[in-house]
Amino acid sequence: MNAELLRHPKTDCPAAAGIGVDLSWHSDGRLELVYTLAGDLAGLRIPAPGASGRRDGLWRHTCFEAFVMAEDGPAYREFNFSPSGEWAAYCFAGYREDGADLAMAAPALACRQEAGRLELTTQLPAAALPAGARLRLGLSAVIEDTEGKIGYWALHHPPGRPDFHHTDAFALLLSRP
Repeated sequence: MNAELLRHPKTDCPAAAGIGVDLSWHSDGRLELVYTLAGDLAGLRIPAPGASGRRDGLWRHTCFEAFVMAEDGPAYREFNFSPSGEWAAYCFAGYREDGADLAMAAPALACRQEAGRLELTTQLPAAALPAGARLRLGLSAVIEDTEGKIGYWALHHPPGRPDFHHTDAFALLLSRP
């Protein structure tokens, strides 16, 4: 399945031209996400590859995100992935409520760059996903340019300022295989 992210109309980052996400299930229940950023990569602040590990605050700079809840909600999980190899995972009881680190093994994460394109691939283990036959996903990205401007990208933006946690941002309904 393919999905296209939209830039929030009140944010700007002209070096980023578009972001797509390919989603696929593995036979063991892992969900693979492949984020593809197209644009002028030289005009973007892309974290350099480094040691993989859990780290808070990735959303302050270029990173890719997935918000996942069971179809009936309201509890959800938030996953952040940096091109550096760092990641974060949180669980919430409801809209920004009772946020805590999600106990999970490090997700598989790979990033590669070529002319005009950055691709980040990750796999979320089945145990890290909420239970249920159908999941609601909010796919998003925070893209920072070399001048410090930030563009917020998502499947759907609720009215007002960017808010990836808002229930309306969970715009993709995905059935488990």
